[in-house]
Amino acid sequence: MPVNDPTERTIADRDVEKRWSDPGAFRKAAGYCAAVVAVAAALTAVFLVVDRTNPVLAASVPAVCFLGGIGALTLGYKSYRAGGTWPIWQGAAWFLFTVMLLGLAMPMFAIRQ
Repeated sequence: MPVNDPTERTIADRDVEKRWSDPGAFRKAAGYCAAVVAVAAALTAVFLVVDRTNPVLAASVPAVCFLGGIGALTLGYKSYRAGGTWPIWQGAAWFLFTVMLLGLAMPMFAIRQ
């Protein structure tokens, strides 16, 4: 294959173009986000049923979302190094960080009661 073959795409070309379509990576990222949010929802239910005055239990909900966001960024970096569609994972991380910000209100509920 010649060096200047116009059909050959490099990682730099893919970063500039932004017309990526990778349904498999999207499904993996969506499943990952759904699993993290399900764990956070389960911890929310435990917090509400067991002890509404325990700030440590309340803080576990945003902590799970934060760790899930860090995990999504890690998976995005691995995807980038492999030449994959890393922005999907970056979007998943931003979604989980947003859910974490919403969950930060829960420890305040525990402290005020």
